Amino acid sequence: MEHILEEAKSISAEIAEWRRHLHQTPELGLETPKTSAYIVQELKKMGVEDIRERVGGWGVAALVKGEKPGKTLAIRADCDALPIKEETGLPFASKNGLMHACGHDAHTAMALGAAKLLLAHKAELAGTVKFIFQPAEENVQGAKAMIDDGVMENPHVDALIGLHTGCLWKEVGNGEIGVRFGSLMAAVDRFVVTFKGKGGHGATPHLAVDPVTMTATAVLELQTILSRELSPLDAAVLTVGRIEGGKSFNIIPESCLIEGTVRTLNPSTRAFVEERLRAVVSRVADGMRGEAEVEYESGPPPLINDTDFTRTFQAFAARLAGAEKVKEIGEPTMGGEDVAYFLEMVPGTFFVHGSCAPEKGQVYPHHNPKFDVDEETFPLGSALFAGFALTWQQ
Repeated sequence: MEHILEEAKSISAEIAEWRRHLHQTPELGLETPKTSAYIVQELKKMGVEDIRERVGGWGVAALVKGEKPGKTLAIRADCDALPIKEETGLPFASKNGLMHACGHDAHTAMALGAAKLLLAHKAELAGTVKFIFQPAEENVQGAKAMIDDGVMENPHVDALIGLHTGCLWKEVGNGEIGVRFGSLMAAVDRFVVTFKGKGGHGATPHLAVDPVTMTATAVLELQTILSRELSPLDAAVLTVGRIEGGKSFNIIPESCLIEGTVRTLNPSTRAFVEERLRAVVSRVADGMRGEAEVEYESGPPPLINDTDFTRTFQAFAARLAGAEKVKEIGEPTMGGEDVAYFLEMVPGTFFVHGSCAPEKGQVYPHHNPKFDVDEETFPLGSALFAGFALTWQQ
């Protein structure tokens, strides 16, 4: 596979053009009909015949079948954007009020590049490569929707690989590759607690049951779950991001609610925090003569890279790009990624693709209206996908 990176570089203009088209026409969530149509159009142009559309909504699954027997590797690329007005000033900037401010346009373009490379190497390819073009990563709905619609079957997926581009981890510079063994990103859960009491006049609180006081007490006490009930070495975050209750300065309302998120890296910690959250808010409400109704929504699980599979990828990446370009990520992030649903089902790895060039002004973080990535790094991503697909079973 010593030539796969050079082959990827030879189609760099095409990869960039795919990215630019997608960048100009961003779509949100599960509603990505134009994005999906473009992906299908380009796959057909390059000669991919086995394409399944409308998977879990507007997802696309495409197969490149090798001429040798073997297993099925999935390559996942997310393709949705964000409700952000772009401020990059790029000639191909979005003009519809939405923006690819997280690099998903690049992810999709690099996966399309890998498909084109693999079509040229079908004779050497063992098994099948299934490309999963997934909408709705940003609202963590797309992966589960595609799984529920059978994307991991026909043929059955044996392993999966994906990447995130940009400058998410300081260890991974432009044109470098980041790997991590085990937990890379956190589980993402959401909760809403509604405290119910008895409304009344602010001048006579003893005649009311005050849900605002319940709420204030609970917000503080919830933090003791992390500070006093978990080991300091067990990473977890509990953030209350919304408080809503009351409409007047002198009226005690009937109810008050809080909404927030819990992030954990360990499945057992995840279950423990949910259990304790429910217990704490109920105890606070009971102690103040009120009630607490809890809605707890479990999102993607922790993103856990399979150790053996990741070691295989790390060795391949070092051969392809040079060992000095492959960095081991020291710490996970408490951000989440719904590729974790796939990696919960099959072994695989989610790696980091460094693509921010400070000399080009690419210094802005993800989800920023000025976010941009270096197109010169795209061939590396395509080559990593395609080359690994050609060698992982050897």
